[in-house]
Amino acid sequence: MFHLNNVLIQSSIARSTAAQIVLMLMAGTLVAETSTENPRPNIVFIMTDDQGYWDTGATGNADIDTVHIDRLAKQGTQLRRYYAAPVCAPTRAGIMTGRYYLRTGLYNTRLGGDSMGLGEITLPQLLQQAGYRTGLFGKWHLGKYPDYQPQNRGFDEFFGHYHGHLERYHFPDQVYHNGTPVEARGYVTNLFTDAAIDFIEATRQQGIQPFFCALMYNAPHSPFLLETSHYQQPKGDKLLSKYLARGLAMREARIYALIERVDDNLGRLLASIEQQGIERETIVVFTSDNGGVSKHFKAGLNGNKASVYEGGVRAPCFVRWPGKIHAGRAVDALTSHVDWLPTFCELAGGEPPGDRPIDGKSMVKLLTNSQTTRHHQYVYHTWDRYHPNPDSRWAISDGKWKLLSQVRTGAKATRSQWRLFNVDDDPGETSNLAKRYPDQVDRLRTEFVRWFDDVTKGQQYRPIPIPIDGQPIRIGPSWGEIEGANIESIFDGYDWDTIEGWSQPGERVRFRVDVKTPGRYQVKLGYGCKPTDAGGKLLIIAGQQTPQPQSLEHTVRPTATADQFGIFDVGSIQLNADVTAIDLVVKECEGTELMRLNHLTFVPLKPERAAD
Repeated sequence: MFHLNNVLIQSSIARSTAAQIVLMLMAGTLVAETSTENPRPNIVFIMTDDQGYWDTGATGNADIDTVHIDRLAKQGTQLRRYYAAPVCAPTRAGIMTGRYYLRTGLYNTRLGGDSMGLGEITLPQLLQQAGYRTGLFGKWHLGKYPDYQPQNRGFDEFFGHYHGHLERYHFPDQVYHNGTPVEARGYVTNLFTDAAIDFIEATRQQGIQPFFCALMYNAPHSPFLLETSHYQQPKGDKLLSKYLARGLAMREARIYALIERVDDNLGRLLASIEQQGIERETIVVFTSDNGGVSKHFKAGLNGNKASVYEGGVRAPCFVRWPGKIHAGRAVDALTSHVDWLPTFCELAGGEPPGDRPIDGKSMVKLLTNSQTTRHHQYVYHTWDRYHPNPDSRWAISDGKWKLLSQVRTGAKATRSQWRLFNVDDDPGETSNLAKRYPDQVDRLRTEFVRWFDDVTKGQQYRPIPIPIDGQPIRIGPSWGEIEGANIESIFDGYDWDTIEGWSQPGERVRFRVDVKTPGRYQVKLGYGCKPTDAGGKLLIIAGQQTPQPQSLEHTVRPTATADQFGIFDVGSIQLNADVTAIDLVVKECEGTELMRLNHLTFVPLKPERAAD
């Protein structure tokens, strides 16, 4: 309304006398003052990684110290039946789009399946349109290649990482600032908090109002690392010792210490908001991206991260907005991670996209106590790493009744493995009532299949075509599709993934590509090869290219050991717009394996340097 009134005022001013201009400016002031009765709040969205529903004092855990999270819960409203997806990237896609992740083309947390489709309209894009300044600090995990990165999906400012986890918590080396790889000093939880605080302070200083700040911690995801630097390790050891003294096993003590370190930083962030005098203008959300990984205390819930039991999908969620959201209140209505986009759109005075299904529902009335009992009729969960299916791991709940199937990957799922629970009476999902209430089983299964067919309609779940756009591009092996009896893709921390074992002529890995900027590119390979295996020959083929495919041949060189990766120039190759795939093919192998491929890089060449 404020923007509309400003437009009307400007139009009137163009036709007004000096006296009328004065009156109109006064009217503009009145409009601005009136708009403060229903202000568009600043939005601070804080999400941890793998923190369970039970990992806070506010949810009944007496062994963990989360004083600031607990204070946020007391000052705001707790959503006790708030549900995320079973794993992280699907939840993040749902938050950013208001849609269940299977609609977005994303289907995995790695192996090339963790990129959100470019056709999606994101929450920060909508908030930008509403006049918000937007920033993301921490974990993205919705795409690492050009066009898929946060600064290209609606964020004015990004400092964080693209992957599902970081390998180093201290002096992190997998972080980026607005698409550029950077080095950073310090402990990663502190760094992301510092960046969020600085973003808020800079936004306020520039007079830009309002802002959306997403602080996406990578803690307490594994590796469970506290301070490990020369000077800071004693600080981490002291915190760890506290939880060991309380009787926790080492793994659990590490997780609790990581969460307490998050809690300390949450305290710093909240203090900064209060010091700037914007506490009442700012809605703060604290939640987690899926069920927990800790097992010391589970609040009576069954399952952990990646399962569809309550412990795998129920997440802590606290929302504070002084004067707008009642303090100390708890809501038991079914709420979901897909609800944030319509909720924040309503608060910003906008609308979700109208050209596509939006699965989320605004929680504004629910949070402001205008509505208390019902929200979603159903919540749905499904997770299979390699290809979505409606049979292996799935769940549907209407609040009281919950039907699920949880079988191991590769196991055949049958009706005999379905479980029905009354989660109102049995939140720990201990008593299977499927045989007693077959009508409830049929009703819920029918609705789940309807939903699954709807959200997967028209989707193809495979690694995205990697854009080659005239900038240096480093391609990870996880995006490759392998072919051969011996070749295998080894996952070991995203940037250390490899293609291994290939030894027979014809075995290959194929990368689907989208050549947006045709031209000649220098090709570099990152790989390891033990000395006794060196000397094999690899072909690099730019397929389906006119007038004919081009190829390069590379003789594999030794490194100190197979897991020490060197970077080797291969030569240059012409990539035309019709290239849709790059194949790496074994021509000859001299030992037990050709190489351990870690990455493939294309660097654009200027025309005068193109000859090779």
